[in-house]
Amino acid sequence: MAQRPLRILIIDESPVRAAILEEGLREARNGEGGGTFEIHRIRDTVSLLGRIASVDPDVIFIDLESPSRDTLEQMFQVSRLARRPIAMFVDKSDGATVQAAIDAGVSAYVVDGLRKERVRSILELAIGRFHAFDRLQSELQQAKSALEDRKIIEQAKAILMRQRGCSEDDAYVLLRRTAMSQNRKIAELARSLIAASALIRTGAASE
Repeated sequence: MAQRPLRILIIDESPVRAAILEEGLREARNGEGGGTFEIHRIRDTVSLLGRIASVDPDVIFIDLESPSRDTLEQMFQVSRLARRPIAMFVDKSDGATVQAAIDAGVSAYVVDGLRKERVRSILELAIGRFHAFDRLQSELQQAKSALEDRKIIEQAKAILMRQRGCSEDDAYVLLRRTAMSQNRKIAELARSLIAASALIRTGAASE
């Protein structure tokens, strides 16, 4: 089964600079290990997010030449919302702007480096960094979720220990056994137990 082309979106008001990017992509496609690209271009920033969504690109190249701070902030907003590898080209920058680009999730922030022979390496860099960052974010979210689950289970065990006068180990065994019999996750059952306990307390307090 043939692999679909890599859909690349170029956001650039300058036809000359956009042509440099397109030429670099053509050379990358024709070179060793090159793939097939489907190139789209947006020439202005009117209704930008909606137009990006309609293209649904795999990678975004943003060429800003000498952008104003408002334009940069708009592009950083695109980066935060688009959730795609983004390579951003600017003529000049400063430390604060570079940090803002990193915070916004820009995968490759290239200052004064728009040359067609660099396009392939920047494309690979943007994709590689995006996937690495995405993996880190996923692992961080999983770790946070696991920590939250442990806290919930500890609270549920405390409720069972108080209500049944059992040990911590016995409370956990009861949670695990009940979760298995109901085909539920222990953390899910623990949340239900905590919610039910809170409801009972609220009802008792109102009497």
